[in-house]
Amino acid sequence: MVYESETLGALLGDPRVAPIAADAIRNRDLRREPLWNKTLSQLKAEQFFTGEIGLGIERLYRAADSGAWYYPLYTEEERAQDPAREGVNVVWFPSDAPGADDRPYLLVVPGGGFVNVWNLTEGWPVAEQFNRLGYHAFILTYQVDGKEALLERNMEDFARALRLIRENADAFHVHPERCITCGFSAGGYLVCLWNTAMGYARHGLPRPQAVFPIYPVTSLRSEIRYVSPDPAECLRLYGRPIEEAVKLDFEIPDHVEGFPPTAIFLAAGDTLVHPENSKRLAAALERRSIPCRLEIGPTGDHGFADGSGTCMAGWTERAIRWYESVQAGAH
Repeated sequence: MVYESETLGALLGDPRVAPIAADAIRNRDLRREPLWNKTLSQLKAEQFFTGEIGLGIERLYRAADSGAWYYPLYTEEERAQDPAREGVNVVWFPSDAPGADDRPYLLVVPGGGFVNVWNLTEGWPVAEQFNRLGYHAFILTYQVDGKEALLERNMEDFARALRLIRENADAFHVHPERCITCGFSAGGYLVCLWNTAMGYARHGLPRPQAVFPIYPVTSLRSEIRYVSPDPAECLRLYGRPIEEAVKLDFEIPDHVEGFPPTAIFLAAGDTLVHPENSKRLAAALERRSIPCRLEIGPTGDHGFADGSGTCMAGWTERAIRWYESVQAGAH
């Protein structure tokens, strides 16, 4: 394992990655936690995290060494007006594989329950895997501190990220019209929401080529929630009571008409997000004859990240190969 004898604190304390280090897990000060002084091999043995975080950090270093890798999405003035926008950014991981410039790029959106953003596990290592598969990747750190209608603000974060990439497409070596979105848990909800009327159409941007929701939230309905929703949290996320939100685009399975081909991955033993979220999304897509792959791992729980060491190992490659097969069939 890369950097297995190095502590997490030493790795994130490297000055090259100072702009993003505090957001390894956004809104968690890892310096105050015991894991800060543990080596990567200790963290793996004690199952603190899933995924090949050493490979993700190594790729982050290489990106930082390039000198062009970290892009804030809001100006200093905009951040001063609204501190929740502080640290909202995209990080660029270009692939050096032949033909990468001709393929869609990936926008990777980590999860974190709309409280954190888990770049450390669901961002950098996953983007590194997509690089090895021959695809350029960007990792989005989005707002989680908004006090009302946070999800609408997140759609603006998406739009900012995609516009920045489009405006610098030549420098990034990407085609501005060709993007695949990939999101985890809360990030999985966001990449789904982006395909409703609240997302790309409202912001005047092209539809993604495909979407990969990974153990996503998709539904607000009470029968598939493990925990009853808090009214204040509903206002923070949706800007309205959940009884109203469920009638709108926030209820993803009822609003899939704008979806591209979709590959969904989850584990059957997910105790945080009910697997029915994914099943209902897949069923809705199938009713619309939208190409869909639903893969449910027979074991495991929420948060398998890049899948390393679990029955979901290799899901990134299976997602890409499925997308490529759909594209080949369309031509």
